[in-house]
Amino acid sequence: MRQIVLDTETTGLDPGKGHRIIELAAIELCNRKVSDRRFHRYLNPEREIDTGAAEIHGLTLERLQDEPKFAEIAPALLEFISGAELIIHNAPFDIGFLNKELERSGLPVLNNYCVSVIDTLKLAKELHPGKKNNLNALCDRYQIDNSHRTLHGALLDTELLAEVYLSMTRGQKSLLDDGSNEQKEEPIIVFADLSRLKLRVLPASTDELTQHAQQLTDIEKASKGACLWKQLELLEVQP
Repeated sequence: MRQIVLDTETTGLDPGKGHRIIELAAIELCNRKVSDRRFHRYLNPEREIDTGAAEIHGLTLERLQDEPKFAEIAPALLEFISGAELIIHNAPFDIGFLNKELERSGLPVLNNYCVSVIDTLKLAKELHPGKKNNLNALCDRYQIDNSHRTLHGALLDTELLAEVYLSMTRGQKSLLDDGSNEQKEEPIIVFADLSRLKLRVLPASTDELTQHAQQLTDIEKASKGACLWKQLELLEVQP
C-alpha cells in the first residue's frame, strides 16, 4: 500500500481570490513505513503574500522570487503522487489550492492522479470529538516531539503528520497487510495426562445441606414455584 502525506503553505486562505501555493511537500509511506522518498519545492507565487499568512510560515515574496512556478514542477509532483492514497490534514483546503494551480497549468484536477484522500482532521474529530485537533494538539496527544515547529513549514508538517497518522491508526494495524513475509509462530499445544490425578472430594456438611435446602425453599417461594433447581431435584427422585 502506497500513501503520500502532503501539505502546502500559501499566500492566503482563498484560491478563488487568486491566492497561490508557495511551498509544497510530500513524503511517501509504503506499507505503513516512512520511505526515503520526498518531494519538496518552494514556489514563486507571482503575487504578494498576506501578512497573516506570512506570520504563520515566515515566507516572503522576496525570498521566493527565484523559485520555480507551479506549472514548472507540476509534472514531477503528479508523477510522485500518481496511484497513491493522499493523507492531508484539512484536505479540502490543500486540494482546493492544488486543483486551482492545476487548472491554471492546463492540467486535470487531483483526483485524476490519486486513488483516494484521507483527511486526518476529519479522522481526528471522529476519534477525539470536542477536543482540539490541529497538528500541534495531535502531536501533544500522541507524544510526538514538535518542539522544533516554531513556524509552519510544509516539509516539517508532513513529517509530523505522518507520525500522527500512524499513531491514530495504529489500532488498525492488525487489520492491514504489512507486506511482511515473516511466518506466524504456531501456538504450542501441551497435552497433559490427567488419568493419574486424584481429586479430593469434600462432601457438604449437614448444616450446609440444611442451609442449601432453605435457600432453595426461599427461591421457590419468591419465584412462585419457578425455581429450576427444585424442579430438577423432583425429576431426580422420580422412578
